Amino acid sequence: MKLKLTAITASLVLALSMPAFADQAQDIANLKEQIRELQKKVGGSNLKFSADYRVTMDSIDYEMADGSDRSNDSLLSNRLEIGIGYQPFDNLVFKGLLSYNKAFGETTTNPMNPGMGEFDWVINENLGDNGLNVKEAYILYLGDNFLGSELDWTASIGRRPSTGGFLANNRNGYDEAKSPLGHSIDVEFDGLSVVVKLDELTGISGMDAKLCTGRGLSADATPRFSSNGTDYVEYDDGLDNIDMVGLIVTPYNNGQYNIKSQYYYATNLIDMGYSATGMPTGFEQLGDLENLTISMQVNGVGEFINDFLDDTVLFVSGSASKTSPDGKMSSGGNYGMLGSDDDEKGYSYWLGATFPAFTEGDRFGIEFNHGSKYWRSFTYGEDTMIGSKIAARGDAYEAYYNLPIIGDSLYFQLRYTHIEYDYSGSNGFFGNSGAPMTIKQANAAGYGSMVVESAQDLRAMIRYNY
Repeated sequence: MKLKLTAITASLVLALSMPAFADQAQDIANLKEQIRELQKKVGGSNLKFSADYRVTMDSIDYEMADGSDRSNDSLLSNRLEIGIGYQPFDNLVFKGLLSYNKAFGETTTNPMNPGMGEFDWVINENLGDNGLNVKEAYILYLGDNFLGSELDWTASIGRRPSTGGFLANNRNGYDEAKSPLGHSIDVEFDGLSVVVKLDELTGISGMDAKLCTGRGLSADATPRFSSNGTDYVEYDDGLDNIDMVGLIVTPYNNGQYNIKSQYYYATNLIDMGYSATGMPTGFEQLGDLENLTISMQVNGVGEFINDFLDDTVLFVSGSASKTSPDGKMSSGGNYGMLGSDDDEKGYSYWLGATFPAFTEGDRFGIEFNHGSKYWRSFTYGEDTMIGSKIAARGDAYEAYYNLPIIGDSLYFQLRYTHIEYDYSGSNGFFGNSGAPMTIKQANAAGYGSMVVESAQDLRAMIRYNY
């Protein structure tokens, strides 16, 4: 096939150099069409692969509310992500991402007690086993003339990229931001989206709007080959679907100033239920959650002031959450959300900067975020061994250094994350496990050994990306 492609290309060059052809333009068009048809058959120009492999060593430490300390000085892990992309037509794309993430010499998934390690939102972020999981698999359609207008639009459906979103990508070196905004959502998700480009209509640079919907949990269903033949129907006492709908609007993006906003509403959120004797009874649904986030990134301070400011990135984000308990009492005698029967509002703000360091391409980064008593995010998949810093009800500090070693393919990172918790429940779910208690209250209630007061993670990473 390569010989055929070479021969066709040589014929094209020859045709351009010979005036004897009566209609060179038509000959060139015919030869280009032959090349396109041949490329479709061999798939060489359309089938794309990528490899992203990293090794990390984390030194983690937790100081509990009762003053005790728990740590792991050398947690070694490796993660592999294999990307697949295929574009058979100009307006149709398939993308996939296979992943495994595990500790050195260990399979941490215990089949007798899997806990949350196999929960679908974080299946590729938690340390597991050697098996490859599907992290992303979706179809992307690129369209124009949206609803009869001249607006460009895209639509996608499947297991879409929803970790490492806008702003959350900065700490990871040189990653492009994925969807949605990292301040409020950083979990794996299945769903669909439609994006409409609005810049030509409004005259506002980079303006667009994206409608996203997804399902975070399908209702419990009977297994295949049920005794009465009713495969996959819902249990009478099963859970309802967890569904989410959101709108992401980019009001302005000229390359230097990028502003994004996001609103979502999620239904039938869960937590573990317990019997009167304290035994777990499985997940129970407690109510709904909504969130509004506004984020801004500035790529370069001023205009051509000096090289350092030109290459400095600043970002700021604010986010607010609100719970809506359904008022139903659980089997354990509990109801409400985040330990409260009332609608509760929380907020979080996030500041950060990255800037040039010592040599060509290396960068420093610093970040700070704060969360209030009832702040609740969907950031369970955040790439932090000690739990999501964005979810913290308290203060989180982070500093990192990224150093390219060989081009864009190999780089080193050193990162330090420190979290000071004002309240418990930051990384809990949406019921009593997410109830906020101060450190003093936790000790008084006898939970001092079970509540983290502060946590820190020092990470060294080597990463190959092709």
